[in-house]
Amino acid sequence: GLGYVLKPGFMLPPLMFSDEEIEAIVLGSRWVAKQPDQRLSAAAANALAKIAAVLPDDLREDLDASTLLVGPAAAATEGIDLGVVRQAIRNERKLGFLYRDAGGAASERVVWPFALGFFDKVRVVVAWCEMRHDFRHFRTDRITELQATDTRYPRRRQALLKEWRATLDKPRGS
Repeated sequence: GLGYVLKPGFMLPPLMFSDEEIEAIVLGSRWVAKQPDQRLSAAAANALAKIAAVLPDDLREDLDASTLLVGPAAAATEGIDLGVVRQAIRNERKLGFLYRDAGGAASERVVWPFALGFFDKVRVVVAWCEMRHDFRHFRTDRITELQATDTRYPRRRQALLKEWRATLDKPRGS
């Protein structure tokens, strides 16, 4: 593979970002880089380096000199590999696991994961739960015995996400 060949005299424009866009990129990448998901953390650092490599010198200096900082991450409490969850979401595959509720009661679950929420101290898998026949949120620090499967779930993740979002607009108990 040779890649792209440009005609002589034709130049691609450099990436151009406003000051606020640069700050957003740097801050977001730094935050992700401090999260316990090591593969996602490395990807954030790599993406930022790739962006920096193609920026004009003055913008690259702004990127390097960003004064927006991210504090230390909370100690990771989950014992599962979030990369497995992210891959199941991307590939629309079911996950199985043992889940402990807030009271410590354990139950085996098979879910259709379609989103992963990152909060300051916890991560949450958003999924359709086969046991409850409903959307559920599972804190990753309460998941053990995570099992990826090759079984595709029967709905598209985009459709599940849309339906789940619609439930957020409904008042509780309706």
